[in-house]
Amino acid sequence: MSGEAPPNLDLKGDFKDVLRFLEEYDVQVDSLWIIPKRDNIGSLKELHHGEFIPQIPRQAMLRFTKPYDLVLDPFVGYGTTLVECQRLGRHGVGIEIEHGIAEVAKARLAGESNPYNIKADIIVGDSRRLDFRCVLDERGFKEADIVIAHPPYLDIIKYGGHQNNLCNMPSLESYLRAYGEVLDNALKVLSRNGYYVLVIGDKYTKGEWVPLGFYVMNETIKRGLKIKAICVKNFEETMAKRRRIHLWRYRALKWGTYFFKHEYVIFFQRKV
Repeated sequence: MSGEAPPNLDLKGDFKDVLRFLEEYDVQVDSLWIIPKRDNIGSLKELHHGEFIPQIPRQAMLRFTKPYDLVLDPFVGYGTTLVECQRLGRHGVGIEIEHGIAEVAKARLAGESNPYNIKADIIVGDSRRLDFRCVLDERGFKEADIVIAHPPYLDIIKYGGHQNNLCNMPSLESYLRAYGEVLDNALKVLSRNGYYVLVIGDKYTKGEWVPLGFYVMNETIKRGLKIKAICVKNFEETMAKRRRIHLWRYRALKWGTYFFKHEYVIFFQRKV
């Protein structure tokens, strides 16, 4: 262990200490997030198409968790959230339905140091069906302090072939139904006053903008959670944009639409 305590935003501390913390960790406090480049240090150096950028789970943890809180990610993918857990001193449990992707995530965790000696575990399974209560109990946890959910954006990217993978749902209706089942399952173990962070974007298909983010947000509201913030993340440097920027601009003009450059980061909190 490093001998240092994990980073902690202590709002009861001295005001100057709070300001220093915000500056040192570049903590966002407004609703527009301009992120010029994906953080690619350590085991996150290799980029996988469509993966989570580390800055988003990092911001959520720095704002709304304390050291050694438990973070649950039901769509953990390539393991970005749990890598950030190890770096920030938060326990983490991630679920990934595709075995091959889960193996990449496990290798990433193994390639990172664990200076705060936290527990981080990646489970291959279906977050719609997995018994989250049993998963937490087996690892010595009673509840999750925060859930960070970055579901597939319907069929934009095919993340694997499993029939229950949300990217393989045959329609928007079935996708929202499947997402709701994951959400219901995760909420069974979310603590009182715990946060649920939804990261989602929209899509464009057959000449029409599909407001997927709004649909998924509405599905989440149905569960009685209260919205604390709707943040918009603008991310400039992606592999697709760097290599095809002019093509995307041409298509936006041709199709009479606008170029996607944003995602939503929506913060919900459980009502007492």
